[in-house]
Amino acid sequence: MTAILREAGAADSGAVIALWEACGLTRPWNDPRADFDRALGFAGSTVLVTERDSRVIGSVMTGYDGHRGWIYYLGVHPDGQREGHARALIDAACDFLAAQGCPKVELMVRDGNPAQGLYERLDWELQPVRVWARWLHGKDC
Repeated sequence: MTAILREAGAADSGAVIALWEACGLTRPWNDPRADFDRALGFAGSTVLVTERDSRVIGSVMTGYDGHRGWIYYLGVHPDGQREGHARALIDAACDFLAAQGCPKVELMVRDGNPAQGLYERLDWELQPVRVWARWLHGKDC
């Protein structure tokens, strides 16, 4: 059966977070439920999902801050990998951002993430930057 790509809603929270966990995307210092809720609660961001047989098999969270677009939590369940879902999700995220007037999209990939080859195959360019961070409200934001 063909996968359906759509925007996630609040009712998808559990399935999307379970997918993120199955794909190794969550970290102890980030609350994935809060991340999901913030994305759905802000006009410049969304979570997109692919589903097959009423089961979420892929997702991506994306948002535009007025300067750059960002992609987070791109994951495809191991049962659905190598079927084009990641490409479809990235393309849909870029379309969402372009519709917001976003001129450039970026994403961060942790060292050791096996998906790095995916971005190279999709013609993403490695940027010569370092990411610095500072917690504003504790490690759960």
